[in-house]
Amino acid sequence: MHVAQEQDKLLKDEFILAKKRLKRHQKKLLFRRLIRNRGILFGGIIMVLLTLLAVFGPIFVPYDPYEMVVTDRLMAPGAQHFLGTDNFGRDLLTRMAYGARVSLSVGLSVSLLACFFGMLIGLLASYFKALDNVLMRICDGLMAIPGVLLAIALVAALGPKMENVILALTIVFVPNVARVVRSAAIVIREETYIEAIRAQGAKTWRIIVLHIAPNTVAPLIVQASFIFADAIITEAALSFLGAGIPAPDPSWGNILHDGKVFIFNAWWMTVFPGILIVLSVFGLNLLGDGIRDYIDPHTSK
Repeated sequence: MHVAQEQDKLLKDEFILAKKRLKRHQKKLLFRRLIRNRGILFGGIIMVLLTLLAVFGPIFVPYDPYEMVVTDRLMAPGAQHFLGTDNFGRDLLTRMAYGARVSLSVGLSVSLLACFFGMLIGLLASYFKALDNVLMRICDGLMAIPGVLLAIALVAALGPKMENVILALTIVFVPNVARVVRSAAIVIREETYIEAIRAQGAKTWRIIVLHIAPNTVAPLIVQASFIFADAIITEAALSFLGAGIPAPDPSWGNILHDGKVFIFNAWWMTVFPGILIVLSVFGLNLLGDGIRDYIDPHTSK
């Protein structure tokens, strides 16, 4: 009797150890896939560096982003001002570091809000046919208007504030997310296991929240990275046109707006913020492509 109990205990211990080894092996495989994914690797490095600039850059720069020194006006990059000064004598590196906070905050906020509301609308439209036509026609109407024009109109109506810019861009990008989520949710809704759950008497909201919504997260994450990039570009475009973040608050678009008049005399006012915008969009696109390939390896070439 004791021998049988000891054998059962040994078998259980071996099973637990084998399970732990399998989990460690799976983690190693996932980590190797992650490291080999160049999109996630290089895109993540770029975004980490830009995030460090936004978080710690303003702490280490010695100048005030709002302080105007007329005697240092349009000073070329040098030892005193590493990236030069703008048309008001403000240190460009300082304003770009503070502008990184604004631009990345707007992009992140728009991405999160657009994904939340877009997911909600997409799930409702996919499950309730009565709401489908109404919600999708509204989305079609919003998508028919060019994004920048719609954002300019909304900001003009709401007023040039950072919160209003985030709200306007959220409205611009929600329809795209809603369509992506709706397409994925419709496929999931027709799966056999969803029909089985429904036949067992599960409530509608339980099916949507616990069984359909989690399966739409993968394409939603990829979409969020692209919306992040688009939001940074659109915010820069709005600020460049004078309809975005109001002066004197620094943003990459505002700096470009100030430098457009002096592009031949002070090239650094347009080149350096332009490089940051390009890097952020390039990094986010790499990250989005990498996440898509990581989630679904069949999409990678």
